[in-house]
Amino acid sequence: MSNLQLQLPDGRTKFSPGEAITGTASWQVGNPPTKAELSLIWATRGKGTQDLEIVETIPFSDPQARDSRPFRIKLPEAPYSFSGQLISLLWTLELNLDPGDECASVEVVIAPGGKEVALPRIKP
Repeated sequence: MSNLQLQLPDGRTKFSPGEAITGTASWQVGNPPTKAELSLIWATRGKGTQDLEIVETIPFSDPQARDSRPFRIKLPEAPYSFSGQLISLLWTLELNLDPGDECASVEVVIAPGGKEVALPRIKP
């Protein structure tokens, strides 16, 4: 059985563009993974084609079966987190180990003042 976790100080998940996210990635698995990495990803969700971009990846060297690593990621200036009637843009921190099909993830908001942009409803 495996256990993967991402911990952010005080559970904070709302940030302004250009800020840094710090935290700890930890895992406990049966055998040492050959690869462990943390990625910052944005993706669209809703109607139409999904877009996804891995903005940054932090590899953790020499991962052990039971391990804990601090991380720091400077956030980009854009795109902002937003929600609309047809589409939303979401940011995620994701911890992946190889081999393995499990991951740990935390959704974060990246927008001015840490407040997701709410797109107005379009009236027909």
